[in-house]
Amino acid sequence: MGDAPAVFVLHSEAIDQDTMSDAPGNPVPDRSESSQTDEQLMGAFARGSSDAFDALFLRYKQPLFGFFRRRVADPSHAEELTQETFLAVLRAASRYQASALFRTYLYAIGFKVLRSYRRKAAFRGTFWGQQPEGREPATLVTFDTELLMRQAVGKLDRTEREILMLREFEQLSYAEIAELTNLPLNTVRSRLFRAREALHDLLSTPAPKSAAGQVIESEGRS
Repeated sequence: MGDAPAVFVLHSEAIDQDTMSDAPGNPVPDRSESSQTDEQLMGAFARGSSDAFDALFLRYKQPLFGFFRRRVADPSHAEELTQETFLAVLRAASRYQASALFRTYLYAIGFKVLRSYRRKAAFRGTFWGQQPEGREPATLVTFDTELLMRQAVGKLDRTEREILMLREFEQLSYAEIAELTNLPLNTVRSRLFRAREALHDLLSTPAPKSAAGQVIESEGRS
């Protein structure tokens, strides 16, 4: 593989500030690799170019961290899963074939890493009595609207929630989502429609007053 790529380190404190608006394929400024497609870069890395891998890492480290951050509660776990995914890409580089978009390939590996993580978490919960993580991030939320959105997404059917997140946050195409979820294209379209309708209904339901609002109201009466 030639020279090993530079060690990659994530800074979750900075990355986590924008996990709800990540978009894959962010361009890499001031680098010769920036004009190449993801598939060209991965092919170059498979032939031994560590610079090509560095360019891919810079493009996808934040979107991939966001992918995990929306699915696990602990930011440090999301960071570890991100690095584990990139390490899997490193190990499998010699076997890479450009039969699909690189980002589909990357998220497919991410799904495998996530499933393995969840199986281990379930095992620990069964045999050691540890509480498994929730399906949605348990972060401190400043605005009630964001909290309501997270709670509503968490109430969706698991498959429909995953399709919605892949479409809205990872911005994958219908074809890419169908490949990742092993569902027919028309099923992806229909279940995405159902997820959006369910989310709309959940968000349209009057929400209970926030804790902060209750405190303010009680102080006003005192």
